[in-house]
Amino acid sequence: MASPTEANREEFATTCSKRYPVKGPVDPLATPIFASSTFVLSDAVHGAALCERASPGDKSPWLYTRWGNPTTDVAEQAIAAVEGGEGGAFVTASGMAAITAALMSFVKAGDHIVAPAAVYGGTHELLRTFLCDFGVEVSFVDATEPANYDAAVRPNTKMLYGETPANPNMAVLDLDAFAAIAKKHSLVSVVDSTFASPFNQQPLRHGVDIVVHSATKYLGGHSDLLAGCIVCAQPAHYKVIMQTVKLFGATLSAFDSFLLARGIKTLDVRMRRHNKNALKVAQALERNPKVARVFYPGLQSHPQHELAKRQMRGFGGMLAFEVVGGMEAARKLIESTKLVTLAVSLGGVESLVEHAASMTHTMVPREQRLASGITDGLIRLSVGIEGVQDLIADLEQALDAV
Repeated sequence: MASPTEANREEFATTCSKRYPVKGPVDPLATPIFASSTFVLSDAVHGAALCERASPGDKSPWLYTRWGNPTTDVAEQAIAAVEGGEGGAFVTASGMAAITAALMSFVKAGDHIVAPAAVYGGTHELLRTFLCDFGVEVSFVDATEPANYDAAVRPNTKMLYGETPANPNMAVLDLDAFAAIAKKHSLVSVVDSTFASPFNQQPLRHGVDIVVHSATKYLGGHSDLLAGCIVCAQPAHYKVIMQTVKLFGATLSAFDSFLLARGIKTLDVRMRRHNKNALKVAQALERNPKVARVFYPGLQSHPQHELAKRQMRGFGGMLAFEVVGGMEAARKLIESTKLVTLAVSLGGVESLVEHAASMTHTMVPREQRLASGITDGLIRLSVGIEGVQDLIADLEQALDAV
């Protein structure tokens, strides 16, 4: 027969699995990783208030990580601050999750979107296939002339979508004109500012309603996470997108939110180096006889150089160039680099090179690729923070091999 002490003792399984409280108050310098799917409620009223999106008063605002998480919230605060998003920000599980949520929040079957012809391949595929399958009409225009957006507006148009600088041809969208056209027609304006980063441009300050990023790129900065973000100028748009993000469930994990928040801390110093290196690399490529053309807003030869100077703080770490010899020459070059890594993605501290027509934009029909300047010889280069002379030497030896 068990003793009185043994009879009052909890089972071993309970001792192992029960919750033990965190001692506090605690206010750590580094952002903690709250690896919890759900959060303890103080009482039934507290839980009901959170489920109704009502204020919990002085109680915890956290209910369930798909709805919000303390670590995720830190990343969202940082992104809203650096982008100037007074309406608030969301982080998502990828850049495409952010783009999809931003678009799907404001359009339905029968609505119309005007988008740039030169746009990231995944976005093009989303617009051309997925949204069309749901009855949304899309018109693609040359975004380098803002009047093309104005001319494409229909009675059922609900959104103007832009991307600047454009992936991969580095075309620059006039943000002031773009935002003004959207306001003229009472449309929602959305801009993908991934290539620039908030260091170099802040579209919301030009009157754009919503900015999206693949935060995998410059915001994270180290090629070690997948994330996206949506930043709003107005709380009204934030509230609409909140419901979409919650229901789509493309939640960024607490660990990736931690990495993202940490990456943003060095965004300023990294972007200064990216900008400086990319300009020097672009200038060196422009001098090489095996390069037919270089696409970089920081070059005076770029057709929108003056526009880029007006609306960008720096010209970014992304560039594209067309190698003489077409597809075979391009493939030979990207397979011949030694320091620069052959890989898709961009915005990390290491330099990456890829062939746009057969990789990131292969899903775009060939005739549309060519019309957007994505030729078979076009190479996209993400310039990292390595020693710039080492980068130039590597690219020159790769060009010599062509």
